Amino acid sequence: MIIGTDSHTPNAGGLGTIAIGVGGADAVDVMTGQPFMTKMPKLVGIKLTGKLSGWTASKDVILKVATMLTVKGGTGKIVEYFGEGAQSMSATSKGTITNMGAEIGATTSTFGYDESMDPYLRATGRAAIADLCKKYAPFLVSDEEVAADPKKYYDEVYEIDLSALEPHIVGPHTPDLGRPVSAMGKEVDEKGYPEAISAALIGSCTNSSYEDLTRANSLVEQARKAGLKAKANFMVTPGSETIFETISRDGILENFQAVGATVLANACGPCIGQWKRDDIKKGDPNSIITSYNRNFAKRNDGNPETLGFISSPELVVAMAFGGSLKFNPLTDTLKDKDGNDFKFQPPHGEVLPKNGYTSKDSGYEAPTKSGEVIINPASERLAFLEPFPKTDPVKDYQDLPVLFKAQGKCTTDHISQAGPWLKFRGHLDNISNNMFLGATNAFTGGTGTGNNPLDGSKEVELNKIARSLKEKGVGWVVFGDENLGEGSSREHAAMEPRHMNCRAFVANSYARIFEANLKKQGVLPFTFGDNADYNKIQENDKITFENLDQLTPGKPVTMVVKHADGSSDKLSVSHTLNEQEVNWFHAGSALNYVGQQKKAGK
Repeated sequence: MIIGTDSHTPNAGGLGTIAIGVGGADAVDVMTGQPFMTKMPKLVGIKLTGKLSGWTASKDVILKVATMLTVKGGTGKIVEYFGEGAQSMSATSKGTITNMGAEIGATTSTFGYDESMDPYLRATGRAAIADLCKKYAPFLVSDEEVAADPKKYYDEVYEIDLSALEPHIVGPHTPDLGRPVSAMGKEVDEKGYPEAISAALIGSCTNSSYEDLTRANSLVEQARKAGLKAKANFMVTPGSETIFETISRDGILENFQAVGATVLANACGPCIGQWKRDDIKKGDPNSIITSYNRNFAKRNDGNPETLGFISSPELVVAMAFGGSLKFNPLTDTLKDKDGNDFKFQPPHGEVLPKNGYTSKDSGYEAPTKSGEVIINPASERLAFLEPFPKTDPVKDYQDLPVLFKAQGKCTTDHISQAGPWLKFRGHLDNISNNMFLGATNAFTGGTGTGNNPLDGSKEVELNKIARSLKEKGVGWVVFGDENLGEGSSREHAAMEPRHMNCRAFVANSYARIFEANLKKQGVLPFTFGDNADYNKIQENDKITFENLDQLTPGKPVTMVVKHADGSSDKLSVSHTLNEQEVNWFHAGSALNYVGQQKKAGK
């Protein structure tokens, strides 16, 4: 089992691991010997039959799953892939599927151990682990009776025939709005999506294995021979130093560049918004297609009018040359350098490099001796993190103003944007200036703005309203709809509201990591007892949570909503805090509680 501080940690499920993404505070618990806790997940079994071939890639499996289950269909669940189709795929193909399982909200996704994992472990310098896996292989898979009668053992069971699966495209603005590539052209016309592809991007953590890039390269070689250049802005992000050096040595990098691709740094890059885009202006409608995980509005380039679509690296590359969302490389042709019809042949690749992986930098630096940490007081990027103050469970939860009510999708990107803001992630006060910049306010329809409940000022950035409330010693509440906090395991999405005096969130449902992060920081995550109660919340309401000094696991809390016209509603809200998490709340945060326990010698 692996606990990792990233929502893409389940990538390791491609090697048969139970790998769970968490916030930083949860990781600190594990590193200091404390137990990791999460709600006991249900089990989802996805049986894969047949075998991938032609244009269909492992990416299409998870795009199909996301389309089937939606972005919250895996919440509170572990997804296990099994069947002969699962065993037919390479380890890195499996990793692509488990990596993107985060986009259905799954606690994690995994495959049972099989022979495809052995060569990958050995090729990446982990022969000792491969030997152990080989020795204990019978114990690293589900029992035979599970495969024989999966409905008896899984809470939900689905089946996908890989032989019949068609390449998929999902988006815009959400990774679960999918359709096969053959249906894309018609939908472009029906919904008025900008047809021209302004940018095509592959790589990053999601799809930059050697197999991915050699399959993409097989298409690039065809295009290069036909004298074609990419019609869209074509970018390639190697996922690691090892991948970069290996594809450079093997001539793949040069091939990409020869057809007009720009090779970016080995980093998250545009996938997380680190894209200083100068080919369009903010507000210009345009379409991009990527092989990334996420395509939320403003996610990649900060432009709310950019429609982001996701597909396999192979399809993205082909469509970079087609230049149109309506281009289907399975059926359509282009013109080569001589004006003749040119049709891409299905991609092919190599699972592992014949000459092994190569790298100039191991990526590991041994720790030095501990010493005093000194931070320049004038630094804008770094600041010491001060303990959050305790709150009075009665007095501090009376007549709280509503900062805003989020409308529709409100991900961790909407709460705390990445991109250029990441330079401030070591300075909580400065990065809090991005709080809720991407969220849509249900009261005003504005993005990142609202009306100040104290002085009545209009269309003010929500972070500035929160800061003004904090300066006056006033706490506040945020309301949300479904799957609040979807997306990245971005701890700042919980730390910033806490820093700015947020007392509670109330929503219809939460993404797992975000809910856990709120608890860790001492912010109460409540859910409506009745989803329709979301509609009862008004802009100038005052919120009181009763008897929080008696907060008890499993016991709902009464939330009194006082409306501006003098009327009020008494609503029941629930929570998932266990006994220890209640202690975190009373201490002001989980870190505060750990400190108290340490002082007490416990």
